[in-house]
Amino acid sequence: MSKGNSNPTGAGAIIAFLILGGAIVGGMMGQPSIGLLAGAALGILIALLLYLRERGK
Repeated sequence: MSKGNSNPTGAGAIIAFLILGGAIVGGMMGQPSIGLLAGAALGILIALLLYLRERGK
């Protein structure tokens, strides 16, 4: 059961864009793997923060 009429925020697109962006930026710097991992880590961090913000409502 959900409380009220809340619409949860999805973070899948944020994670996907940051992974792709990290791989592209890392590729331009000669390190696509590190860029991909950094993008994934940042995306997961943002998704976690969004989850915690929604959980508090």
